[in-house]
Amino acid sequence: MEKIALLGAGGKMGRRLALNLKGGPWQVDHVEVNPDARARVEKDLGITCVPADNALAAADGILMAVPDALIGKIAKGFIERVKPGCAIVMLDAAAPHAGELPKRDDVTYFISHPCHPSIFKHEPTAERHADFFGGIAPQAIVCALMQGPEEHYAQCEAVAKAIYAPVTVSHRVTVEQMAILEPGLSETIGATLVTALRQATDAAVAKGVPKGAAWDFMLGHLGIELALLFEQYPGQFSDGAKLAIAKAMPRLFRDDWLSVLEPDAITESVKDICNPAR
Repeated sequence: MEKIALLGAGGKMGRRLALNLKGGPWQVDHVEVNPDARARVEKDLGITCVPADNALAAADGILMAVPDALIGKIAKGFIERVKPGCAIVMLDAAAPHAGELPKRDDVTYFISHPCHPSIFKHEPTAERHADFFGGIAPQAIVCALMQGPEEHYAQCEAVAKAIYAPVTVSHRVTVEQMAILEPGLSETIGATLVTALRQATDAAVAKGVPKGAAWDFMLGHLGIELALLFEQYPGQFSDGAKLAIAKAMPRLFRDDWLSVLEPDAITESVKDICNPAR
């Protein structure tokens, strides 16, 4: 893979990818259809965007930094114009898992997604320690080869490591497993439970607990509780905590709450993401 077409170069993620690809071993053609975004890329990054047709025809790889809901539509618009063996790299498993990609057997479909820096990171500088998104502090990534020759995996993974750098470890998964991780594990469950934690903390404040005390108490306890459960710190919950958990679980959760990770539920979720108006 020598020549990459970066689609959506003027978007928030596209600009980040454009910066990370600078100085790499690839020749990158930057594509942005929005005139204002294209002007910002040229002004802020010193990068001149090129017409999509030129970039797509010459590309060995296509990096799609575009919204999930547009991936299928955009891919269907260019799929007949790319050369055989072209590797199409996407940043999320929603559209691939939802069946949004056009059928063409002689191209590669590869998906990679960042894990974001661990909450248990111990970084040597304040800037790295404050990086929750990734790009400054190291992070892990997940990668999946949906279709294409095995030798394309390493080539596409190298691109993924560059755009998400610095990377600690790259986990190989299937597209189905990546969809379980996101939206299933990280958003449907993780983001929902974190939202509930904030709502509970606000409820404590509404009952008269000083906000600073409530925030410090919740965030401090979450740190040790997560460290114990995710094997970052030796020990276990106290007997009182175990009793509270046992009594609260049936009140807070339905018996079948983990069914949101079942295949049908994951498929429904990614279809909603790709077709929000349906």
